[in-house]
Amino acid sequence: MRKAVVIYDSKFGNTEKIAKALSEGMKREGLDVDCVRVDKVDFDKLTEYEIMAIGAPTQWLGTSGPMTEFLKKLENVNLQNKKAFAFDTRLRARGSAAKGIENRLKKLQMIIIKPYASAIVKGMEGPLEEDAEKNFTQIGSEIAKI
Repeated sequence: MRKAVVIYDSKFGNTEKIAKALSEGMKREGLDVDCVRVDKVDFDKLTEYEIMAIGAPTQWLGTSGPMTEFLKKLENVNLQNKKAFAFDTRLRARGSAAKGIENRLKKLQMIIIKPYASAIVKGMEGPLEEDAEKNFTQIGSEIAKI
């Protein structure tokens, strides 16, 4: 069975909701999916996954601190030619954590299977815009078919 992992950081729970929606979409297409908070990742298992989706809230126009630390640690794992997708939650007019995450994944020689995507939050603590979770369930389904 094909395996995927969704790795996320979340401050107010919005990015976690998006990560779980993404996971659900992948599961609907028959993938075996683990959804793991960034501080609970088992680095020894990462090479077992065919697909990695990585996401974080956008903070100070970029990637959250815990996600930045995680991405640095990823440099010690051979993920060359693994499929990857980056996502984030952000305010409508502010930077993108996902753009930075995607750039880091490219440097690790991962294959970006879909351009990064953002879920918009209506305020610093949310809530998510209407249909954000539904949209990410659909993205998860699309990723699983690649």
